[in-house]
Amino acid sequence: MSEKNDSCKTCPSQTGGKKKSPVMSIQDEMINSTLGRIKYKIFVMSGKGGVGKSSIAVNLAAALAAGGKRVGLLDVDIHGPSVPHLMGLKGLLDVDRKKIVKPKKYNDNLYVVSMESLLQDPDQAVLWKGPMKTSAIRQFVSDVDWGELDYLIIDSPPGTGDEPMTVLKTIPEALCVVVTTPQEISLADVRKAINFLQYAKANILGIVENMSGLICPHCQGEVSLFKKGGGRELAEKYGLTFLGAIPLDPASVVAGDLGKPVVLIDDPSPAKEALIKLAKTVEEAAMNSLEAVASVHK
Repeated sequence: MSEKNDSCKTCPSQTGGKKKSPVMSIQDEMINSTLGRIKYKIFVMSGKGGVGKSSIAVNLAAALAAGGKRVGLLDVDIHGPSVPHLMGLKGLLDVDRKKIVKPKKYNDNLYVVSMESLLQDPDQAVLWKGPMKTSAIRQFVSDVDWGELDYLIIDSPPGTGDEPMTVLKTIPEALCVVVTTPQEISLADVRKAINFLQYAKANILGIVENMSGLICPHCQGEVSLFKKGGGRELAEKYGLTFLGAIPLDPASVVAGDLGKPVVLIDDPSPAKEALIKLAKTVEEAAMNSLEAVASVHK
C-alpha cells in the first residue's frame, strides 16, 4: 500500500496536472544554488506607478554597497526598465561560453542586471506576455553569475501582475519593501498590493513613504506638497514596520538625470541623508526578520 502511495506522488493528477520537464527541474536546481549564495533578498514593489520605486531600489542598493556590503540589483521591469538610466549604465550584458550571464559591474560592491541590457536598441518595445516574462525572470536568477552576495535588491514593475508573482514564486524567502507616496490615490493601490502579498504569503519587511514633503532648495523649509504621513498611518493600520520617509529633493532629480544614485553624490542633501538612513533601517530589519513567517493582517 505504501509503495502505491509513493508512486502516486509523481502522478500528474497529484501535482496540479503538470509534470515538470527535465529542463525545468535543472533550472530549479540552478535557482536554488544561486539563491543559496545570497544572504538577503529584498523585493521592492509598489501598487502604483510613478511613486519613485526604482529610485528607492537603486539608492538602497548603492547605499548598502557603499557600506561595504556586496550587492546585486535585479531589474525585472520587462516593459519599462529604468535602473540602467538611473545608474548611467549602457551596453549589453556579457555571456560566456557556457551561456552564463555576467552582471554589469557598477563598482566593486554593486552588480546590475536589467532587461534593457539585453536589447540592442534600448528604445525597443518588449512585446511579451506572461509565460515569456516568467521565463525571463527565472533566467535572471538561474543563468546569472551573481556569486556570493549579502543582498539582492529586486526592482519590480508596479502592480500585482506576472512579474511580482513570478518573483515571489521563484524567491519565496524574499523580504518585501512596499513603496508609496502620501496621497490617498497611491495608498489605495498600496492596500491592494499588501492584500496581494498577504494572499501570496509573502514576507513583508515594511513600508517606505517616498515624496514625503518637499524640501525648498533655498530656505531648506519643508512644504507638504503631496501631504505627509500617509505611509506611516498605513503601516500602523496593517501592523507593519514603517521603514522611513524620503522627501522630495531637487538633488534626486539632478542625480537621476546624471545617472548617479543620490546617495553617492558629494554634496549633502535631505534625500541623500534619508536614503542612507533607510538603508541602515532595512539592513537592521532584514537581520532581525524571521524569513519564513509572513506578515498577515486580519
